[in-house]
Amino acid sequence: MIALAALALATALTLFVLLLRAKRAQQELAQYRGLIDKLTDGVLRIDQDGRIRQFNPAAARLLGKPEAQLQDCLLSELIPEAGSLTSLQGLTAPGAEGGNICLHVLPAAADASVIVLIQPASDSEGSTEDAQRFQRSQYFARIGTWDWDIDTNRLYWSDAIYALFGYQVGEVVPSYELFVASVHPDDREQVRIGEVRCIETGENHDEEYRVIWPDGSLHWLRETGNVIKDAQGTPVKMMGVVRDITEEKAWASQMHQLAHHDALTGLPNRLVFEDRLRNALERARRNGTRVALVFIDLDGFKAINDTHGHAAGDQVLVTTALRLKGALRESDSVARVGGDEFVVILEGLTLEQPLEEEAQGIAQKILAALAAPLSIGQQQQCIGASLGIAVFPDHAPSMDRLIHIADLAMYEAKRSGENQYRLGSDTPPRTSTE
Repeated sequence: MIALAALALATALTLFVLLLRAKRAQQELAQYRGLIDKLTDGVLRIDQDGRIRQFNPAAARLLGKPEAQLQDCLLSELIPEAGSLTSLQGLTAPGAEGGNICLHVLPAAADASVIVLIQPASDSEGSTEDAQRFQRSQYFARIGTWDWDIDTNRLYWSDAIYALFGYQVGEVVPSYELFVASVHPDDREQVRIGEVRCIETGENHDEEYRVIWPDGSLHWLRETGNVIKDAQGTPVKMMGVVRDITEEKAWASQMHQLAHHDALTGLPNRLVFEDRLRNALERARRNGTRVALVFIDLDGFKAINDTHGHAAGDQVLVTTALRLKGALRESDSVARVGGDEFVVILEGLTLEQPLEEEAQGIAQKILAALAAPLSIGQQQQCIGASLGIAVFPDHAPSMDRLIHIADLAMYEAKRSGENQYRLGSDTPPRTSTE
């Protein structure tokens, strides 16, 4: 029951955190869309098949088409001059009411689509107000645009990018050398390989990497882009967007921790325990060694909870976890799989050691680590433990059978009194090692 309650609590915490994250993302997205909708310049998101998937009201006005006609329509049906996506950059075409429009292209942030900006040809530079709105939208979304000239290494950053690399706007002159120097040394080769692949194959560039700010702090960025070719098909530049994903990485790490570790003790949970045991058995088969599996149940834990409260019980569990970790080798593993139940995996044990001697040594080591008294309230109290030990390959050839034997042995030890251990299911009772 305790294990089920702990699992339910962990699940509830995970869902709560995910809901908070989703709500925050929805709020930021709503702000971003609101700013885009207020632009007097048109904005289209075009998928890799050339269809319009998203647009703002200004796009429909500048194209002279009703909004209902734009959704999922081929851009080439509205602008016959539009060929491939890469040919749209700088294209001038007829717009609404006999006027001309100018198209500018940049990659979308997360997929193979592109963003097409539409401006009246007579005002291709855009108004100051629109430029400020677009800059604010980038700041809200923590997204910046970049443009890299392949031949000259000239690099353009939008104002939002400076902050993503830890600088104030205008504090440095953007350059490819500055960009490379900012990327974490362990990530530079990966980023360069992605750039070369994009230039040589035309595939979309999509990389996650770390940058080191001038103050020494580490931040995660995701960069997407594509290559722009000249009329002869020669790559001349790359254009793209970059956004800060540091918070996303932190959330992902926390979600992984919640999913794979016990929230109270920080120990691996049953999911990780079974994965580690499976891997340990595979190594033992290859190397011809033993794996010992120890199930541990604390003696008198319920009485402590009932008498001193759950805070005292939590203190016992945390202390037990620390003592077990301190008693084990680096190659061993300990996990919490229930309310007051722990498991230990010891691998790399020799086949030459007599099995009973091996088990006795393991039990003595664990019971000795747990023997010291704890301060609970105004009292010093000792916490006993019952151990069940099963050994691969002596007791079972498979993981499930080994777990079953260790579990049965632990309950047999518990029925025999405090600080007892049992080896396998058919071994005669052992007395306390104290």
